[in-house]
Amino acid sequence: MVSPGILLVDKPGGLTSHDVVARVRRAFGTRKVGHAGTLDPMATGLLVIGIEGATRLLTYIVGADKTYRATIRLGQATSTDDAEGELVSRTDAAEVPASAIEGGIAALRGEISQVPSAVSAIKVDGRRAYDRVRAGEQVELAARDVTVSRFDVLAERRGDGVIDLDVIVDCSSGTYIRALARDLGTGLGVGGHLTALRRTRVGGIDVSGAVTIDELAGAVPMTPADAAGRVLPVIDVSADEARDLWHGKRLAGQAVRLPAPLAAAVDPEQVLVGIVEARGGDLKSAMNMPEEAAR
Repeated sequence: MVSPGILLVDKPGGLTSHDVVARVRRAFGTRKVGHAGTLDPMATGLLVIGIEGATRLLTYIVGADKTYRATIRLGQATSTDDAEGELVSRTDAAEVPASAIEGGIAALRGEISQVPSAVSAIKVDGRRAYDRVRAGEQVELAARDVTVSRFDVLAERRGDGVIDLDVIVDCSSGTYIRALARDLGTGLGVGGHLTALRRTRVGGIDVSGAVTIDELAGAVPMTPADAAGRVLPVIDVSADEARDLWHGKRLAGQAVRLPAPLAAAVDPEQVLVGIVEARGGDLKSAMNMPEEAAR
């Protein structure tokens, strides 16, 4: 029997997130595998994989904030806002001053309204937007509010009418780095797209702890309790409280123990009971791990 856990994979370029899930299924001999947050084939870096009962945690992991390192090319725009699309415009960006670039980036920090790329994985009437685009449909996605808490330039290279910016971005879930590249280029009047993207962090989970595709066979997943504690605050519960939560009972008058709207409840054996929330003055389960799966 396969134990539930959260596996961290450093996805290489050229594979889809579904490709990685398929390889994990084969390596662990189970069909019950899912991931928290799609990475495009071009992108590399941290892909968080849930195995068996730990797939229940993915809903909470996918909503965590994230860190990306990326390269933005100014002076060229593409049909997909990244290097996999067709070049649709070229404008000499050689004379764009660094001050203007910083001003453009500053406008994209903080709470912003962002229109995702039409070739994103967002579903439109039940189908992925990128599938509709590939079928020749015109797709227009609604703007969404996101938070970009850090957007800094690490290095700048100029040549052949383009400017390549190596950047680091801390952002809320649902932020599209391709859209930041596109909007930066548009704001500067020269167009822009993403040429490289690497996800390095999801909540408190860092890519430094991830395995490569070639290391899947010997990989040891994180326990559900460890993984939950990386993205949510933890509440320690007694064995009796754990049993009550597993049986669907509330912990009367215990909502005051919550440090945030949601927390991971962990029993004395460091087993994840589930995710808890307040209901009135009580503490109740928002999601319970199956007791046998949690162990």
